[in-house]
Amino acid sequence: MSIPNRKVVNGWAMYDWANSVYNLVITTTFFPIYYLGVTKARTGTDEVTFMGKTLLASVLYDYTLSFAYLLIALSLPILSSIADTRGNKKNFLRFFCYLGALACASLFTFTSTSSLELGMLSVMLAAIGFWGGLVFYNSYLPEIAAPEYQDRVSARGFSFGYIGSVLMQLVGFALVTFTPFGITDAMAVRITFLLVGIWWFGFAQITFKRLPASKPAISNGSGRVLKDGFIELKKVYAQVRVMPVLKRFLRAFFFYSMGVQTVMMVAVIFASKELKLEATKLIICVVLIQLVAILGAWGMARLSGRFGNFKVLIATVLLWIGVCLGAYFITTEMQFYLLALAVGLVMGGIQSLSRSTYAKLLPETRDTASFFSYYDVTEKLAIAIGVFSFGYIEHITNNMRTSVLVLMGFFCVGLIWLFSALQKQRSLAGRKTQAAVYETGA
Repeated sequence: MSIPNRKVVNGWAMYDWANSVYNLVITTTFFPIYYLGVTKARTGTDEVTFMGKTLLASVLYDYTLSFAYLLIALSLPILSSIADTRGNKKNFLRFFCYLGALACASLFTFTSTSSLELGMLSVMLAAIGFWGGLVFYNSYLPEIAAPEYQDRVSARGFSFGYIGSVLMQLVGFALVTFTPFGITDAMAVRITFLLVGIWWFGFAQITFKRLPASKPAISNGSGRVLKDGFIELKKVYAQVRVMPVLKRFLRAFFFYSMGVQTVMMVAVIFASKELKLEATKLIICVVLIQLVAILGAWGMARLSGRFGNFKVLIATVLLWIGVCLGAYFITTEMQFYLLALAVGLVMGGIQSLSRSTYAKLLPETRDTASFFSYYDVTEKLAIAIGVFSFGYIEHITNNMRTSVLVLMGFFCVGLIWLFSALQKQRSLAGRKTQAAVYETGA
């Protein structure tokens, strides 16, 4: 059964193609490796001085990202309220796209002799551009796809993202490996940062051209921009509280999101610091992870149609718990590759399936931006706590492996809530069946 509105759906998915290069090239591989090298060259140690404070370079990176996610979580209710009352979701998506793309491109100027504060500002703005735009991008999903297609459309977006990011990753890898025209390795990486910004900006134009203009979902806004967003968030919270399955799912999502995104962000730094893997091997490994993730997102969309979303999510979180346990004990390069393969299988699938599960559980509403703002605020707060916890535990113990155990704890709590959501869903379904029997007199 083919997906309707294919042109619009593919246009929507192209934004994943456009912006996922940030998540892979900047957050996951090239920048963490480059950042550790630059800070080491600056001080000769693993520590840096930032605004008068001495920290491990990896901890500073975690804290910077955590602060960015906190800012995003606080601002999204306001932004989604504006989008809902004025019907300009596409304009906000465009704004965050351009902010993120320019911030990525500006990392070209980050060197061992440049300002560390300005470099971290670029990292923070790139994160805000990427994650800030996703609330408006995600909120289009229920508008362009009926519930029976949402798993597949969501998976298509993630698949487009992984394919696009792998292509950009290969371009960067080629630049670093072959260093054409006599440029240095460091310059090749900086050129890659610039190309990421151009890629993000350029391919997003396809999305902006094909997505339909949104109409205001709320016509009675008070005009108090700073207040209305949180009023809308409070309304969404009030609705979620009386929806037992959705409430339990969001609690599960909050806890396992602390682990998922943190693992993805710190995996390369972990391998570089704990296992001393070479940068070239890490880049190749991440490319392979992305290719496996395409299959993972596609496969989980198919499995959810057969077994149900919650059962597949439960199995996925169990695999994540196994990944964390394995990461605590690994000591060899081959063990890391096997663990990376497992991460690839569950990485894209859990994000895609979480998004479509939430969309399916929503009540009938035109207020999709506010509901997805609530979803994204939940995720960003989770990431802020997860990344900060990882960095703080490393800071006080000087041991990344201890931080991994904390992430495993987050996954375990999320697993408990997923079981609770599944049981509540079955209970409600049983009551509906029983009521239908009584109504028909059977």
